[in-house]
Amino acid sequence: MTTDTQYEAMLTLAIPGALEGDVLDFLLLHPEQAPGFSVVDAHGMGQGATLHTTLEQVQGRCRRKLVHVVGSVDGLKALVAQLAAELRNAEVAWWLTPVIAFGRLV
Repeated sequence: MTTDTQYEAMLTLAIPGALEGDVLDFLLLHPEQAPGFSVVDAHGMGQGATLHTTLEQVQGRCRRKLVHVVGSVDGLKALVAQLAAELRNAEVAWWLTPVIAFGRLV
């Protein structure tokens, strides 16, 4: 087992499915702050959810993607600032959480 101390935080971006390509392209162009990331299918519910389609309105939830990126707090904050400068959108939510440990099973 190996551990890596450079990963002190995880950035989660909750994005509309329609923005998936734009956001993933942006991350691929910034490998210094996002050397790798994961994308997960999700649904948004509650007051902050924008329901675009009739199906979403009936179900009361909208399709979303969650993008997870681990890195340094400063690097991830800079990444969010760059993304906001290029892609302002009130439907994109983000948050940072601490990473207690990170490693690979090798």
